[in-house]
Amino acid sequence: MFDSLQTPINELKGVRKSKSLERLNQAGLNKVEDLLWVLPLRLQKNPEITTFDNGNPDELFMGIGKLLNVESYPNHRVKGKGGVTLQNVSAILQDYYSEEHLTLKWFNSYPSIVAKLRKAEFLEFEGVLQNYRGSFQILNPKFNIMDEADIPHSLPEPSENPGIKIQYPTINGVDSNNFKKFIDKLPKEIWNISEYLPDHILEEAHMHDLPTALKIIHGQVLESLDSRNRDLAKRRLVYEEFLREQIMIKARRELEKKPTSPTFDISKEQLEKHSALFPYELTVDQKKSLEDIKTDLSLGHPMMRMIQGDVGCGKTTVAAIASLCVLDKGFQAALMCPTESLALQHYRGLKDLIEKSGYTVDLLVGSLSPKEKAARQQKLANGEVDFVIGTHALFQDSVSFKKLGFVVIDEQHKFGVDQRLKLVSKGEGVHCLTMTATPIPRSLSLTQYGDLDLSVIKTMPAGRKGIKTRIVNPDNFQNFLTFINTRIGMKEQVYVVVPAITENPEMDIVNLENVHKRFNEIFPHHRILALHGQQKPEEKNDAYTKFAAHEVDILISTSVIEVGINVPNATVMAIMNPDRFGLSSLHQLRGRVGRGEKPGFCFLVND
Repeated sequence: MFDSLQTPINELKGVRKSKSLERLNQAGLNKVEDLLWVLPLRLQKNPEITTFDNGNPDELFMGIGKLLNVESYPNHRVKGKGGVTLQNVSAILQDYYSEEHLTLKWFNSYPSIVAKLRKAEFLEFEGVLQNYRGSFQILNPKFNIMDEADIPHSLPEPSENPGIKIQYPTINGVDSNNFKKFIDKLPKEIWNISEYLPDHILEEAHMHDLPTALKIIHGQVLESLDSRNRDLAKRRLVYEEFLREQIMIKARRELEKKPTSPTFDISKEQLEKHSALFPYELTVDQKKSLEDIKTDLSLGHPMMRMIQGDVGCGKTTVAAIASLCVLDKGFQAALMCPTESLALQHYRGLKDLIEKSGYTVDLLVGSLSPKEKAARQQKLANGEVDFVIGTHALFQDSVSFKKLGFVVIDEQHKFGVDQRLKLVSKGEGVHCLTMTATPIPRSLSLTQYGDLDLSVIKTMPAGRKGIKTRIVNPDNFQNFLTFINTRIGMKEQVYVVVPAITENPEMDIVNLENVHKRFNEIFPHHRILALHGQQKPEEKNDAYTKFAAHEVDILISTSVIEVGINVPNATVMAIMNPDRFGLSSLHQLRGRVGRGEKPGFCFLVND
């Protein structure tokens, strides 16, 4: 079974070298199996002409209508071939067979489309029907201009077997139609591969066998139109993914236990000495985590442990103490972060502490000049640097260590397993500690992170006031604004996080430009600044610096502040359209406040 699924796409009959094939390969789709695991966005009967009020949201729709109005607006930010300014177009149609109205919209269209529409009277069109603020619309539909003489006077009778229309996601520029061409070239035997799971497992898990599941998922049979069948089919593919993941985790776990590691016998006195460097008493959970690490380091094989705890619970403190214990044994340690801002934050926070213990510390990030980067890499290779803090730059081929013994990976979900192993492989039997702020239920930790031992820090350090989380709806939005004004009056600062920079006509979501404008109108006497990922590095650094120096009251930003910014005076975090952020991002953003002696407040602001 697996042999046929492992066939390279370029070896399929009828597949020639093309730009689409190259793009799929770049996206990681190289084998038949990779194609089959791409789930369609939409699968339904081929649409047939019907009245506007007979369509279903989020399904393909086909209709005929009379053009009532066509409007176009130039999009000066987007240019077409030859530098032509593209247009955003809106057309209102009246159903030919009823009194219903429908809006068609095209974004970034050439002026020629506008000219065609202005000359037309009737359109036949097809696209995905959307319910936008109580009205139906279709974005970027296909259309044909029709003469009234060619339009049937009554609705055509629906056909008995209209066939199946399937739409795949666009992958690295390869649209649905081009992707489907690869699916269509799969040999028949692919759809009849044998099932290897016993029948009783399929029955207990309520799922189809694999060949049936693949046929249903990809619209090869009429049963594909039944949503219940599609759910059973998806369950089989999900089961397959989890099963393979567990096999890989088990194999990786066994491989990681085979290499031998230096045995580090960490004494109680060592832990107490390094813990005393911090100006506060460690919590019970921090001490328990250090005991876990102490045990791991004495076993003679590489430690693979993850510390989970909310932002601000003291995970970095534990990692720093453990690193110092390894430095005491004559080995080097490395701390890898997902962003330069977080790496710089850790560097500033740990530099004096590491040096006070008699060790050297350095920073290695991508923005360094080639000359400076090479100089720091040389020091690392020579053993002149004991502890290095950096980003992805740490696992590059040009980086080597004299005697790497301990690796700490912050925000582990931001790195792939291969990246983690690439850094760990720069030494022999290197111990690895990863950290995450995302809550992980025990059942998930055993499945998703089965190759890692888990330590959990639940208690917060003494003095932390905690964070209160509230939901803001339209009915209490004014109270929310009043609260912001009150906290700023108390000399505190506010983050406002939005999911997008500019308005997107295809999605009804909050954007930075509009929020920045609105907040300036609401709070004309407060200092407000915008921050986003498209700004130049110096602009972003300037925004960070001004906010940290309390030259700004409200920082309106995208999720670039998710990690790497630490302003204890910032007590309010407002997250607009929270449903647009992942769980880990929400926890990271929430953790930006309540970091000092003042309590933190997190508001999830819905429409």
